[in-house]
Formats: sequence, C-alpha cells, structure tokens
Amino acid sequence: MHNKEERSLHHLEKIVALTALAAVCALCIGFAQGAERKSAKKSDDVYLRSAVALVQDASSGEMLISKNEGQVLPIASITKLMTAIVILDAGLNLEQRVAISDEDFDSVKGTRSRLRPGTVLTRDQLLLLALMSSENRAAQALARTFPGGTGAFVSMMNAKARSLGMKDTHFVDPTGLSSQNVSSAQDLARLVTAAHKFQKIRQHSTTESATVESLGRQLGYRNTNGLVRSAAWNIGLSKTGYISEAGRCLVMRVRLASREVVVVLLDSVGKLSRVGDANRIKKWLETHAAVAHR
Repeated sequence: MHNKEERSLHHLEKIVALTALAAVCALCIGFAQGAERKSAKKSDDVYLRSAVALVQDASSGEMLISKNEGQVLPIASITKLMTAIVILDAGLNLEQRVAISDEDFDSVKGTRSRLRPGTVLTRDQLLLLALMSSENRAAQALARTFPGGTGAFVSMMNAKARSLGMKDTHFVDPTGLSSQNVSSAQDLARLVTAAHKFQKIRQHSTTESATVESLGRQLGYRNTNGLVRSAAWNIGLSKTGYISEAGRCLVMRVRLASREVVVVLLDSVGKLSRVGDANRIKKWLETHAAVAHR
C-alpha cells in the first residue's frame, strides 16, 4: 500500500517538475522572441531605399541598424579601398611617377577618363584620384605598375580579404568595374575598419577637391560623396561606388550622435537615394541618442 502511494507521489512530482520546466522554457522563448523583435525594430524604424544596409558602432561592434547585411552583391568602386590598402601595405614609394597607358583603359564598361595616355602622376596622386573621385584609370595604373603586375595585385587583394576574415568577398580587378567583385555589408564593415587605420586613406577619401596636371592641362576633381562638403557631417573615411549591377553604394566611417560608426549602403535605387539613406540614418541615431539621454 505504501509502495503504491510512494509511486503515485513520485509520478505526481515528475508531472509537476515537467510542467514547471515547460513553463520556464516558454518564458525563456518569450523573452528571446521579444529581444529579437526589439532588435529587428532597430532596422524597421528607419526607412531605407538601399537593398542592403549596416550601421555598426566602430568601437564595440554593436549592430545599430541592419538590413540584409549578409547578402553578397557586386560592390563597384568600394573595391578601391582594398586597392589602396594593398598599395600602402606594400610600402611602395608614393612619390614615384607613373605614366597612364593604353592598358589602363576600361575594357569592361567602356567608361571614360580625362587621364589620357602619357599623363604622368605620382603614385600618391593616383591614390588620391582613385579614392576621392573614383578614377578608374588611376586605380588600374596603380595595379599595373605593382611588382608582378595586375595579376599579382589582384591576388594580394584577395589574400588581404582572407586575412581580414572577409569570407563573402572576392576581387577580379582593382577598379570595381567588374560585377564579379562581390562582398557583403558585414565584410565591408571589416574593410572600412582596416582602411581607417591608414592616415592616407582617411585623408584622401575625404578630400573635397583637388587639381592635377595632365599633359599641360589642369584637371579639377571633386569628391564623389557630396556629404564630405557638408558642415553637418563629420566623416573620417568615405567611398562611393556605382555600376548597373551594383546600384549606388556608399561606405563611411563617421561620427554621429557622439559615437564613431561604420555605415554601409549597397544597391541603392536612384542617384540620390544613398545620400537620402545616410541622412535618414543620421537623423535616426541622433533622435535615439537624445531620447536615451533624457
């Protein structure tokens, strides 16, 4: 009789314990789902026209805004940040003079350039034009005159990407004119962080305008990111990109709402949409910062 009662009691205890465990699990799942919804709301709060977006705290790595950040897409002239890193990593003489040649013509998209064959500029000037105004012949000339030539240069670009943990990234040319140059917003955040360590890249990519001499003529260039000319923005690094397959792209390291952030915008629809998205991100961060300090 006692054994039956004990067995019944043990059975009841098990049922109570399992019921309690199920309740705790349900509560934990509820909290997790709530946290996911709260995290997702960060992106949902901001209307962005770019297909891919990422805003990350540059110090902590905290994701502030994310939209399709793992999607792999063509990155156009964002490529030139890696081109600059490879040149600077190699420690080449930046004052060495380099001549533009017919080999530097764009055979992929047929884009034009004011840098005619025979133009002689320093490697530093080519780096400036590539980063500031996204000059394709400048980037191509940097790769062509690299020890081992363009092939060796592109291999170095891919090796550097691997060393930075950029698993979604692949390069086939130094300009970004090829749609086979691909990456994800997550990888590009790593690229921006690596590029920001170079004073030359910070300086050249945020220069508002510059003039170089080409075959006896003065050629004026402006930064392809108009935000660097705005007093409302404090930009530490910038690079734009565009080919039809990639849409309008923009990456920046910028100070917003008293914090350093990395911004990545890919495949933005419309010529002004990436700038519009950047301004919407700025407003959102500043608004949330103001609420947090109340």
